[in-house]
Amino acid sequence: MALNMCSLPQASTVRVRAPKFCMMTLTHSSKGVTTLKKPNSPKLEMPETQVTHSMPPEKLEIFKSLESWAEENVLMHLKPVEKCWQPQDFLPQPNSEEFYDQIKELQARAKEVPDDHYVVLVGHMVTEEALPTYQTMLNITDGIKDGTGASPTPWATWTRAWTAEENRHGNLLNKYLYLTGRVDMRAFEKTIQYLIGSGMNPKAENNPYLAFVYTSFQERATAISHGNAARLTKQHGDLKLAQICGLIAADEKRHEAGYSKIVKKLFEIDPDTTMLAFADMMRKKIAMPAHLMYDGSDDCLFDHFAAAASRLGVYSARDYADVMQFLVDYWEVEKVTSPSSEGRKAQEYVCGLPSRIKMIEQRASERAKDNNATSVAFSWVYDRNV
Repeated sequence: MALNMCSLPQASTVRVRAPKFCMMTLTHSSKGVTTLKKPNSPKLEMPETQVTHSMPPEKLEIFKSLESWAEENVLMHLKPVEKCWQPQDFLPQPNSEEFYDQIKELQARAKEVPDDHYVVLVGHMVTEEALPTYQTMLNITDGIKDGTGASPTPWATWTRAWTAEENRHGNLLNKYLYLTGRVDMRAFEKTIQYLIGSGMNPKAENNPYLAFVYTSFQERATAISHGNAARLTKQHGDLKLAQICGLIAADEKRHEAGYSKIVKKLFEIDPDTTMLAFADMMRKKIAMPAHLMYDGSDDCLFDHFAAAASRLGVYSARDYADVMQFLVDYWEVEKVTSPSSEGRKAQEYVCGLPSRIKMIEQRASERAKDNNATSVAFSWVYDRNV
């Protein structure tokens, strides 16, 4: 997942904020949430109960029985390390006599890229750098967890190798953005630390049905987001940065193929449970893994980042709807025969949702034309307004 601008924009969403590590007090509200009050920091609102381990134990055998299938059909979407690109392939060579000249050329290109593009690129990079959280999510998922940290099962092998491939994305973006001189490194380094410390709750409930729907959606959305960033960056003349974004997008597409293939198989062997999981995740809305991002000052940092990405056309509600429609088509959801009435209701819901989202997005876009966009200062670009 090294996942990116992938959540449906919700202006009224209440989000959990990144905690500062300091003394705090607990209060209980009538709305069933516990509020952590901390000095000089946002409130951290948490539901008093969170659903965990929602998959019935008897379903564990399904994932055990799929191990040989996963070995043949999922691991093929990984690349051998020796055939993978590495961050240094696209950075100035420190052992070269032209090293400083290469940096000057990089910075000359970087001057042509607007601040709002850098805000989106930093948001992408911050999300990629929170990778430890995403591996943790998969490693606590029932039926596919890595029980020892070096388990030879195909599920554990995939998770570790996927993490290793994704790790290159944050490394490359981090180093490249540092060399541009256009972003405040300390500001986004704080953002990364806050985000990793906060974790994430995709509401997958340690349930592999839910988790694989989530990762399938996220990886495709991430590929779209990086791909659009590549297109826009190319328009401003930084062809190297555009190439970097394009390479990351290609990785995400390959990873999406692996995750979405798993869900397609689950639809074949357990259609009712899989249909209910798909509908459940969409009702809860796919939350971006970095929705808890915080830089120490902006309580609405994610909302501001999402707005900038939407304005630029990097990722919007229409993209969210398109991702869902793609998955409905790829998984052939309309053709699935669900044995229960609940499964048939879920099927009707997910098949009709993309068009409803697009209608809502169209109305919102028309209203937005009548309003002037409000600029916001981002610490990532030295508090300049975007």
